[in-house]
Amino acid sequence: MGASLPPKEANLFKLIVKSYETKQYKKGLKAADAILKKFPDHGETLSMKGLTLNCMDRKSEAYELVRLGVKNDVKSHVCWHVYGLLYRSDREYREAIKCYRNALRIDPDNIEILRDLSLLQAQMRDLTGFVETRQQLLTLKPNHRMNWIGFAVAHHLNSNGSKAVEILEAYEGTLEDDYPPDNERCEHGEMLLYKIFLLEECGFFERALEELRKKEMKIVDKLAYKEQEVSLLVKLGRSEEAAKLYRMLLSMNPDNYRYYEGLQKCVGLFKDNGDYSSDEIDQLGDLYKSLREQYTWSSAVKRIPLDFLQGDKFREAAFNYIRPLLTKGVPSLFSDLSPLYEQPGKADILEQLILELEHSIRTTGKYPGREEKEPPSTLMWTLFFLAQHYDRRGQYDVAVSKIDEAIEHTPTVIDLYSVKSRILKHAGDSAAAAALADEARCMDLADRYVNSECVKRMLQADQVALAEKTAVLFTKDGDQHNNLHDMQCMWYELASGESYFRQGDLGRALKKFLAVEKHYADITEDQFDFHSYCLRKMTLRAYVEMLKFQDRLHSHAYFHKAAAGAIRCYIKLYDSPPRSTTEEDNDKANLPPSQKKKLKQKQRKAEARAKKEAEGKSEESSASGVSKSGKRHVKPVDPDPHGEKLLQVEDPMSEATKYLKLLQKNSPDSLETHLLSFEVNMRKQKILLAFQAVKQLLRLAAENPESHRCLIRFFHKVDSMTAPVTDTEKLIWSVLEAERPAISKLQGKSLMEANECFFHKHEDSLMHRAAAAEMLHVLEPKKKSEAIKLIEDSTNKLVPTNGALGPVPEWKLKDCIAVHKLLKIVLVDQDAAMRWKVRCAEYFPYSTYFEGNCSGKYSSAYNQILTNPENVGANHPGVGADVIASSNGKLEAFKDLSIST
Repeated sequence: MGASLPPKEANLFKLIVKSYETKQYKKGLKAADAILKKFPDHGETLSMKGLTLNCMDRKSEAYELVRLGVKNDVKSHVCWHVYGLLYRSDREYREAIKCYRNALRIDPDNIEILRDLSLLQAQMRDLTGFVETRQQLLTLKPNHRMNWIGFAVAHHLNSNGSKAVEILEAYEGTLEDDYPPDNERCEHGEMLLYKIFLLEECGFFERALEELRKKEMKIVDKLAYKEQEVSLLVKLGRSEEAAKLYRMLLSMNPDNYRYYEGLQKCVGLFKDNGDYSSDEIDQLGDLYKSLREQYTWSSAVKRIPLDFLQGDKFREAAFNYIRPLLTKGVPSLFSDLSPLYEQPGKADILEQLILELEHSIRTTGKYPGREEKEPPSTLMWTLFFLAQHYDRRGQYDVAVSKIDEAIEHTPTVIDLYSVKSRILKHAGDSAAAAALADEARCMDLADRYVNSECVKRMLQADQVALAEKTAVLFTKDGDQHNNLHDMQCMWYELASGESYFRQGDLGRALKKFLAVEKHYADITEDQFDFHSYCLRKMTLRAYVEMLKFQDRLHSHAYFHKAAAGAIRCYIKLYDSPPRSTTEEDNDKANLPPSQKKKLKQKQRKAEARAKKEAEGKSEESSASGVSKSGKRHVKPVDPDPHGEKLLQVEDPMSEATKYLKLLQKNSPDSLETHLLSFEVNMRKQKILLAFQAVKQLLRLAAENPESHRCLIRFFHKVDSMTAPVTDTEKLIWSVLEAERPAISKLQGKSLMEANECFFHKHEDSLMHRAAAAEMLHVLEPKKKSEAIKLIEDSTNKLVPTNGALGPVPEWKLKDCIAVHKLLKIVLVDQDAAMRWKVRCAEYFPYSTYFEGNCSGKYSSAYNQILTNPENVGANHPGVGADVIASSNGKLEAFKDLSIST
């Protein structure tokens, strides 16, 4: 201990601790060295010096000194505490907990160590230990409010809400009647709301309502008070009181959808599936009519009836809702109404309604039955809506003609170009979509959203370099993708990862996907500081919600995409491992002299280009690395910018399994999770795990084409296996034999019969036919021509609609592309693939993949529209003259894209 030192050195030791706390690390280091000159084996000083060095990014030295300190003074709680702090700084929480426990064996009542231990236990969800530690803290310091609250929260997290309520009531018993003072009213009110929240969670609704009303004067957050009260009234079945309170809440915020839903529940007119009888629809119509008269300015009260109204009443309500928004020019109108397209018949009614409005405005300049003249922009917004409508229905040619007409009407509206970009993306022309998105971006260089949408389109068109240079226009100091990573810009990293994967650059793709995974690790880490902050500030309800959110964090869609992307990369790496340097050298040695010369020239040019890019980036970083004060910020250099080291894994399947386990834990109801599990385990020869994946697929979607593929492939693999020899193989075999009859699709059928049955059941579906054809080829390779015929006999049936343009073709572009790849790569029939390509080019004329007659038409058509050079220049830092055309600010990369005739 510091006290065992002479007085002078003991004061120096205190100075080390103070310097560490105030971040004066050099001063602390100097004091530590002064002690160690006289007492070189003093364990606590060695530990504190190590802790100080750790803060100065000298980790290896820090660990050596702290370990030496523990060795020299193994019975010092300070040494063990410091060792724990060192592990905590490196996120080694389990090791840190061990160190804290060792420190507490020596000094069981040390409040600082107990507090640090409780934070780690909350972080690691060691809830039993968390309860024990918080109880110990409360016993040692019962006059500290935070210890009472912490003990209550610990019991709540440990699924003991009633005990948490008892603790909070015991804490209230220690308070005086006039508590709280004015400066603590908010915190005390939050504590009371948390207590009522606990009572509600435990099912004590009557008691919670009584407590809430009793403490009304002490609760500052009146909105939270009313929402809590109405929630309790609903659960107690006191619907009339709850309805009155919901109406009061609606008077405060008439656009809150939850209040309308709650009011419907109170009057007995709410169903989750939205399947109402005609009488219920009439009652709901009357309810919302009265509410509309009361809250005339509310948008929600006009929008919600569109969800349940039918027929002519829906048409009338839709007309009244849409008309003022078209006049006003609200770009998000279609997004607002798009959920209605999931309800049968409503899309047709909307189409007829908007077409009537369009016709009336064209001929009379007015809405039907109206005397007021509409402004010219109303026609443009009507065309804008229609373009999105036809895009949603897959009628891309009509959508393009409508949006072109809108652009011709008013060529200065940015949203028109953005929507046209989206239409062309859906139609299959990604390059044209990127060109149009860039057109929209150049019209307002200060709009971050439009810039981001342009970047997204460029990445979908696999123009990664251009996308990066466009994205960094809105990053700090124009720095490259480092800032995008620091900002946790996950949509960008996912989109660029997918683009690299499509291009076969697995290293860069993996790097992007794993960067997203790191963001989630950082988000998990970020909760650490809130364990003490929330208890101190009494934001207890938000704290508990945050912990619940963290527990389901890895079920978020972005993490699922990143993990699935990484697994696909590892699968591809396993299937096609990178060639070794020796193999490449041997191939080069066998080349003729002329080709060797060409290869060397190509390598020299690539090296020169890479050198030039590196110099440009270093100049940018040196320019952006100087702050206003003149200080230079040294940024860490990425040692593996292209992800080459990530490809050098010995066992790609073991790496894939790490992410697969996370998906299985957090996304068990996702079909993709089990498809990936099947692919990984089949490659690892883990037969039972692969079978488990098949069973999960059949549970989730037995009739899905992918589920059928996996089922047939699995049992085909099992049937082709040699007879079991070892005890393990015999056990696996017996499990499969016992389970196989339980699968309804295989009961009493061979695999060929099951496949044929599947085909006949779904012969009208293209993807089901393709799956059946592929499995026929797997089971009987000699029947390849028959398998191809199954696909080619598919008909693109028309889906009947009541729209003005009649039925809509059923086939989707992505499905047709998948079938083409199946014919070309799996069935290996180039003639059949070409026939399919020609056929699909007629269905998808804008698709660049199928080279339709309209593909590429718009890629450069907009290349010369903007003629203002001010649109670029300073707004494109880091983009060279070879990328930007100085005449109009358009990206030169699009100049080679021709207009087809």
